[in-house]
Amino acid sequence: MQIARLEGFYWVARTGGYAAAARAFPYPLTQPAVHQQVRKLEDELGVRLFERLGKATMRLTAPGRHLYAFAAPFFEQLPGIERAMKAGTVGHELHLAAEAVILSQILPGWIQRLHRQRPDLRVELRELPVARPDVVLAGDVDVAVAYFPEALPRGVEAREVASLRPFLVLPAGSPLAPRARIALPDIAGETFVTYPPGTFHHDLQMQALARARVTPARTLAASSAEAILGLVAAGVGCSLVPSVDERPLRARGVVARPFTMGRVRFPVLAVWRAGTLQRPAIEAALAALQDQRPRMSR
Repeated sequence: MQIARLEGFYWVARTGGYAAAARAFPYPLTQPAVHQQVRKLEDELGVRLFERLGKATMRLTAPGRHLYAFAAPFFEQLPGIERAMKAGTVGHELHLAAEAVILSQILPGWIQRLHRQRPDLRVELRELPVARPDVVLAGDVDVAVAYFPEALPRGVEAREVASLRPFLVLPAGSPLAPRARIALPDIAGETFVTYPPGTFHHDLQMQALARARVTPARTLAASSAEAILGLVAAGVGCSLVPSVDERPLRARGVVARPFTMGRVRFPVLAVWRAGTLQRPAIEAALAALQDQRPRMSR
C-alpha cells in the first residue's frame, strides 16, 4: 500500500470530496491527481472506499471507515512530530491554544508553574477562535483549553481544569453600580453588548435575556470578551460575560455581579489527542495544573 495513495485517500475522507481534498493538501496537487490516487488504492485493495452523495461530496464505505481509522492518526500527528523533529525539541515543545478569556485568566498561572517545573520546555500560545477540538485531532496544537459546548469526539482525552461563571457587567459609573444585587430586568433600558450573532456565547446571552423576559433598548455586537469589556468600561452599555471570578472584571473599570439564574457553570477542559507522540510535554503540562481531576477518554 503506497503512502502517496493512502495520503490522497486520507484527505478525501477528511474533507468529504476530491476538490476540497486538493485544496487542503499540504503541497500542490490537482483534483484529478487526488482522484487517481484513490482509484489506484481501491484497485490495489479490491474494495470501494467511497460512495458518491452528490456532485462534489463523497462518503466513506464500511471498508473506507476501517482504513480511515487506521490512517488518520498517522497523518494527523505528522505536523506536530515534523515540527518537533526539525526544531530538535521532541518532548521539549508544547503548543497550546485557548479561548481569549482562558488565555488571560487561567493560563498565565499555569504557564508559570510549568516553567518552574520544566524550564527546558518551550511553550507556544495562541488564541482558539472557535471552541472545537479539531485543532488537536489535526495536530495543529498539542493541548486546547476551552469550554466545549459539544460532546468531545473519539480519540481525545480531557481533564477539567477550571470553570467559568457568567457575570452581569456594567460601567463603574452606572447608577446601578452601587447596588449589591442587580438583576437582568434592571438593565432593560440600557444598551446590551453581545457576542457576534451565530456564536455559542451569543446564543447563551439571548437565552438568558429571554428567560428573564428582558428586551434591551439597543444591542451592539462585539467580537470578543475583551472588546465587550472595553465597551462596557467606556460606558457604552452592559453585558453578560464568562469569567473565573469577578476580580479580573473589576480591574477593567467594570462592576461585575454574579449571574445566578439557574446557577450556571461552564466547565473548562484541557483536551489533547489520545496516545499523542508529544506525551512527555503534555504530561508535564498536566502535572502543573492545580486542579488535578480525573481524565476523561473519548
